[in-house]
Amino acid sequence: MIVETGLHRALTNIIKIGRLSVIYPSGRKECYGAAGAKVEFEICDKGALRKILVNPSIALPEAYSDGRLTLRAGEIYDLVALLFQNAERFQATPSFAIPNLVQVFVQSILSANSRGRSRKNVHRHYDIDERLYRLFLDDDMQYSCGYFESPSMTLEAAQQAKKAHIIAKMNLPKMGRVLDIGCGWGGLAISIAQASPVNVLGITLSERQYEVATKRAAKLGLSNRVEFQLRDYREIDGVFDRIVSVGMFEHVGPSDYSVFFNTVHDLLAHNGVALLHTIGRTGQPAPTSPWIRRHIFPGGHLPSLSEIAPAVEKSNLITGDVETLRLHYAETIRLWRERFAANRARAVDLYDDRFARMWELYLAGSEASFRYLDHVVFQIQLLKSIEAAPMMRNYMYPARMIEGGADAIAA
Repeated sequence: MIVETGLHRALTNIIKIGRLSVIYPSGRKECYGAAGAKVEFEICDKGALRKILVNPSIALPEAYSDGRLTLRAGEIYDLVALLFQNAERFQATPSFAIPNLVQVFVQSILSANSRGRSRKNVHRHYDIDERLYRLFLDDDMQYSCGYFESPSMTLEAAQQAKKAHIIAKMNLPKMGRVLDIGCGWGGLAISIAQASPVNVLGITLSERQYEVATKRAAKLGLSNRVEFQLRDYREIDGVFDRIVSVGMFEHVGPSDYSVFFNTVHDLLAHNGVALLHTIGRTGQPAPTSPWIRRHIFPGGHLPSLSEIAPAVEKSNLITGDVETLRLHYAETIRLWRERFAANRARAVDLYDDRFARMWELYLAGSEASFRYLDHVVFQIQLLKSIEAAPMMRNYMYPARMIEGGADAIAA
């Protein structure tokens, strides 16, 4: 009862937005907050309760994944959204804030991603069964934020619009070399080659992504202009007219930001343009969720602009443009969640029910982070020369993209 009372007191002070009911292991039921649709969960055993009180940021999601915390009213997204809307009071509660300080210290030690550690981290997330990703991604396998030119756009249309927007910002030359750092399953590299007669090199640390991307280029007859390699960005040499990186920078880690941007600088031609697309934070630097680092993205870190800008400046690159995409990723993940829910039984067949619960929580937490926390997407254009890009921004929004939407860039 002492542990139950501890959590009860904490939640009484924390939950002011929304309405939450908790059934404790003793059978005791308590309600918190007032207005809004009710979310109710049950903590099934005392062991889970103790862990949640000590370190809720990792113990609560693990309890849900393990089935030791079960929902009685509402869905997992409803619970996560409610908790995130009360996030400031969580951090102001001593018993919950102390573990966060420990996380900051631990992450400062683990954020260095050597080449070996980077390969292991990528393997953990991207080399799991490809059929899982096909359950919720679009046909082009775009595993990053879509670009919603209108609220009614489909996932496929938003991902095509994202690629068109990035390609426009790259201001592709009529010939030359393009480097795609963290090319995923090859969709963007292929679209770049379809948009301009350039040669594209896509690099990844995921063996499965490399295999899929290579087969896709061959099937489309693009192998003579689109090449994929299983290599670390720190191993690349040569000169490239354009460099693009989408959804990879989150895996670099603050201690290697200078290495990343120095490498981009050294690889970029004098009149070259680089485009970085990364999840980030609008607030001050903060640690990644320990649950996410343990179970989803080992080695991951979401940067603030205050962490990116100094490394860019020291590399002698010029920041040509910065755009913040705010709710675009929330809408993208909402559609991913809906697709995953529709295919949940297949995910259980591929893995098990525990994995399905973990993935549901990952998607729910990610969407809610973009709606209620400080998560956004930064698109940062970097130049080697002050004259490398046009003076006005209108080239980034060509009429064909605005009018054509999904048809702007062929899949």
